[in-house]
Amino acid sequence: MKSLRVFLTLIAFSLTGLISAQEADEKKVADIYGFIMMDAGYNFNQIHPDWFDVIRTTKLPEFENQYGSDGNFYFSVRQTRLGFKNYFDTPLGELFTQFEFEMFGTGVDAGQTTIRLRHAYGELGKFGAGQYWSPFMDIDVFPNTVEYWGPPGMAFYRNVQFRYMPIKGEDKLTIALERPGGSAESGKYEGRVELDGVVSRFPIPDISAEYRKAFGFGYLEIAGIIRQMEIEDQLPTVNGDLSTTVTGWGLNLSTNIKLGDNTLIRGSALYGTGVANYMNDATVDVAIDGDPGSEEIAGVPLLGIVAFLEHNWSDKWASAVGYSMIDMDNLSGQSGSSFSKGDYILANLQHFPAPNVMMVAELQYGSRENFDEVYNATITKLQFSFKYNFSQSFFKKVTM
Repeated sequence: MKSLRVFLTLIAFSLTGLISAQEADEKKVADIYGFIMMDAGYNFNQIHPDWFDVIRTTKLPEFENQYGSDGNFYFSVRQTRLGFKNYFDTPLGELFTQFEFEMFGTGVDAGQTTIRLRHAYGELGKFGAGQYWSPFMDIDVFPNTVEYWGPPGMAFYRNVQFRYMPIKGEDKLTIALERPGGSAESGKYEGRVELDGVVSRFPIPDISAEYRKAFGFGYLEIAGIIRQMEIEDQLPTVNGDLSTTVTGWGLNLSTNIKLGDNTLIRGSALYGTGVANYMNDATVDVAIDGDPGSEEIAGVPLLGIVAFLEHNWSDKWASAVGYSMIDMDNLSGQSGSSFSKGDYILANLQHFPAPNVMMVAELQYGSRENFDEVYNATITKLQFSFKYNFSQSFFKKVTM
């Protein structure tokens, strides 16, 4: 009931904005859009039960039969989505707002079909504020596939931010201050008294930026991020004080390349340290490094790769195939079962029998390597998806 009340409140808030704009008799456009989507598939292997309908390499078993026996059939409608976009003319330029949610539960709602906020964002002229795509990521790298979670090796994060966009259009430049955060692993030092008083602090926002240059064949984009994570040891022991400041940073190169009218390459290469929080499927930002007696807390380096090829066979048939990899350079203090590397491979056949209708058959594969390399896990899935898009525009702009 609580989720339903929140849902109805958010809908009422969005519709109130539309009505207010109509009463003001200004030029405006309001769009309601989304899709209904059902996934059905078979897991030939096993994965954490909260992630039964996706491939997350970090959620594959750490040891044999951790999640029971292989072989599970599933149905899901968690990808279903609803959104509202509004465009209003103001004395300061066009005001754009977007409110969007889906039904895929994460965090405390992991495994559930429930409301999950995607975007709550407003943009006026060259400034924007709210929850939106981080400039460190490139959403145009996400392939035309139906596996929900997507390539593990790409930056993918909707974050609360304030952004400035001095260049907008096909070429773009964006600079943002983003909500900081992160995660840590105590690993081999779990339960040690030295860690009892260790807490994290984020004194300044993360700073990210992107620049895209468009060409006739597509575009090239470079993005970067720098962040500061402070570790405070509130109970230093005779073995020393673990307080430190960890600087995280990352560089992300991405592109879309057109090969004729019917073929597209999407790709990215990312390297950084202490930026797992911004990755689509990584583990921790910081961990313990060093030999016993000289331990220090440091950022975990990582490398991410995405490469996908998409081809339209005709107006009614298309395919996508590709590979992604996330490789974490584990620190010495992490446990042997810590996630180290994930591989991700997809291939599909898409059919569009009617306008706004898509049917897809997709073969999916993922693998996990642990830090100690004693046990590696794999998963193969066959998924069938049915997607029905809808959209409606109101209050069309008029020429004054």
